[in-house]
Amino acid sequence: MTEVLGLTAPLFLVMALGFGVVRSGLFDAAGLRVLGQFVLYVALPALIVRAFVQRPLAQMFDLSFVLAYGAASLAVFVVGGGLLRLSGQPAAGAALGALGMSCSNSGYIGYPLAAMVVGPTAAVSLAMAMLVENLLIIPLALALAEAAGAQRRGWRAVARETALRLLRSPLILSLLAGVGLSLSGAALPGPLAKAIDWLANASAPLALCVIGGLLQFRALRRHWQPVGLIALGKLLAHPLAVWLALQVFPVADPALALSAVLVAGVPMIAIYPVLGQRFGHESLCAAALVTTVLASFFTLNLLLGVLPR
Repeated sequence: MTEVLGLTAPLFLVMALGFGVVRSGLFDAAGLRVLGQFVLYVALPALIVRAFVQRPLAQMFDLSFVLAYGAASLAVFVVGGGLLRLSGQPAAGAALGALGMSCSNSGYIGYPLAAMVVGPTAAVSLAMAMLVENLLIIPLALALAEAAGAQRRGWRAVARETALRLLRSPLILSLLAGVGLSLSGAALPGPLAKAIDWLANASAPLALCVIGGLLQFRALRRHWQPVGLIALGKLLAHPLAVWLALQVFPVADPALALSAVLVAGVPMIAIYPVLGQRFGHESLCAAALVTTVLASFFTLNLLLGVLPR
């Protein structure tokens, strides 16, 4: 138990630091957004590029991982969305709730946790998890929420907007850049490689600080029922579904398989309330984010305690 707490405690201490600097007034919301943008547009892309440069392309893509992680995430999305609809949530709210259950914060929390447990292999799982999240789960959730919203548009307009968003995503662009560098076999100049290494190393602590600073507690009481369902789906059902899917699509590298389950077991993406705001469900999404981050202290310790390492 002490060993498990030793792995998770640094994550939550850094998140607590982020919460503290915002509550104390040292950082305001605008400053936090700048930090978040730095992580999203600079540090995480550098981490992804570094992973591709340091490994052959064949080691950066595992079909079994993608199939297992993708199938499990999609199953949780469908079942979770259906349960939310049965519980009385509107269609857009159910789509966003399903997104919260099936889309992990792989960059901000999943990677730091997996890196402490499995080491450099975590960067490989990060790249593949982001493929599933950015090419399957997020576009599907936004398309369903758009279709259910008052500002209903044709599927062509939704598909066009989704494609443009993907093309502008720094994470997708860094994946493409990493694949190009890996295929070319070109080595980065020493100073550039060192700069990328520094930026990549900054991604984990800054990302955790941003998550801590985002925590707001005001909306918890109002949405306790759907929030409880979303939290259970994200922290328990998602990692369990990935573990089961790995039995069907086994991954040869045990460290990579462990990383897949760990990434699935962390809270949802940091921009979850921002996505919810677009459809008038920011309060629900913010409450779900706070609940899952707090509850993950217990569920992640449980997960690390039962998974073989």
